[in-house]
Amino acid sequence: MQSPAPYPAARMRRLRRTRALREMVQENGLSVGDLIWPVFIRDGEGIEEPIASLPGVSRLSLDRLLPAAEHAHALGIPAICLFPYTAQELRTEDCAEAWNPDNLTNRAIRMLKAELPELMVMTDIALDPYNANGHDGFVVDGQIVNDDTVDALVKMGLAQAEAGADILGPSDMMDGRIGALRAAMEDAGHRDVAILSYAAKFASGFYGPFRDAVGAGARLVGDKATYQINPANREEALACVARDLAEGADMVMVKPGMPYLDICRAVKDRFQRPTFAYQVSGEYAMLMAAAQNGWLDGDKVMLESLMAFKRAGCDGVLTYFAPRVAEALRK
Repeated sequence: MQSPAPYPAARMRRLRRTRALREMVQENGLSVGDLIWPVFIRDGEGIEEPIASLPGVSRLSLDRLLPAAEHAHALGIPAICLFPYTAQELRTEDCAEAWNPDNLTNRAIRMLKAELPELMVMTDIALDPYNANGHDGFVVDGQIVNDDTVDALVKMGLAQAEAGADILGPSDMMDGRIGALRAAMEDAGHRDVAILSYAAKFASGFYGPFRDAVGAGARLVGDKATYQINPANREEALACVARDLAEGADMVMVKPGMPYLDICRAVKDRFQRPTFAYQVSGEYAMLMAAAQNGWLDGDKVMLESLMAFKRAGCDGVLTYFAPRVAEALRK
């Protein structure tokens, strides 16, 4: 990088003097096309159930999901990601509801693709919303088993693809699941279904409000450290990304987001493939709580936090702020 001329030949403030100048030389941009909106759904009718640990976010019954999705689509948000709050009686040790063609997620996919075919629908692939033990995989004798879980995840992904999902989001961190899913999609004729792999998902403390939202937190026995990445490990995360791309992932994700911007930058620089981050529930909740207490300017830190992802090399972000960001960008 060439050094600037010495002062006063170089006055760095010259290009900050007016808004027009600042915008003309801005290095990174944020647009509504960068956003994926995570949405929590539940059974019932006429339900918008606020989630206490996620201010401004509610679980929606499908009749309330549709107008919310229509609004997002009208704002230009290209995709939403569905996360189900499964009825307690459907959470079992065999997790069979996960691949039920008529489960909540699959019904939501069919509805959205029938009514809003241009809105992309992304799904979550992991067993925790359906698991009596709250884990992303099967639990046998206190251990999370890998290969049997992968078989179940494939059945889950096939059911979602049959329902019309555009993007599958495997978030489980089991070994080999991307290759198995990609092979299954090819064999079943779902060759155009994209896989956005949660390739670098860390064993983070920032997931608490999400687990409240899907009802998995209270059921979780132990932790997820045997399958999610140690937060101290950068090279392991990059190895996981390399493996998932080699197995057929179309896009990769880093999760959480802001505490792992260095990982986002490293992934983009090393692989030059579509790279996303998830601004997870704990990140959102912290910003919202501070804004509600008047400690931060909510809109300003919202946009600043998302620009950080773009600056770090991300092509897009999953964020609960998506509709609010879209409205702010319109202004």
